[in-house]
Amino acid sequence: MNKVTCLICGTAMPGDWTEYPDYPFCSKRCRMIDLGRWLGESYRVAGPPSDDRSTAGEDGSSPDESR
Repeated sequence: MNKVTCLICGTAMPGDWTEYPDYPFCSKRCRMIDLGRWLGESYRVAGPPSDDRSTAGEDGSSPDESR
């Protein structure tokens, strides 16, 4: 049997994962903590790299600014 722990608090979750309705978390509390971290932008998904030089003019102004 695999040993599974809660992703938030590290509590061991013995038995079958189907015994935990909030899997991969041990409880609703840990599930809500995780949701709060996503909503608070503690977690982020990386986007494509940006090249700031391609969006700025030679003088450092953005392309939308009039000269």
